[in-house]
Amino acid sequence: MKLNYLFPNKYKKIGWLILIPSVIIGLITLILEFEPNSLDFNVPAIFIDELFGDKHFFGIVNNNILNEILGALILLSSLLVAFSKEESEDEYISKIRLESLVWAVYFNYAILLISFVLIFDLAFLWVMIFNMFTILLFFIIRFNWQISKLKKVAHYEE
Repeated sequence: MKLNYLFPNKYKKIGWLILIPSVIIGLITLILEFEPNSLDFNVPAIFIDELFGDKHFFGIVNNNILNEILGALILLSSLLVAFSKEESEDEYISKIRLESLVWAVYFNYAILLISFVLIFDLAFLWVMIFNMFTILLFFIIRFNWQISKLKKVAHYEE
């Protein structure tokens, strides 16, 4: 039984075109703490925890949405890159895909475990924020590295 859980190959290119600039812009805005006033909006929130204020469910908060836009773009484009078919998708590619996914989960959670023990306070919050993205990024890096090794071997044998 063949499951069709992958996106068509053309989505990988779209994913890369969105992922690379989104990561670059995201890192720049993070380092420079850039939040343009034009992206300040009143937005709906499920849980509101105001500093020195109320905590309640459901409401409207004023928020700069740049981080949310970049986070969504990085997540969606990472999914497209990670889970789009290769040009020639076969059982061996599927095996590499599965092994890379398992490796990425192990590696990601090893970092998280080390972080639990060695990182505290606000720094740990930053680890958790980055941890949302790293499992997909680790998968993409390892999978593409393994595919490039496979292509080198195939090219060498020709």
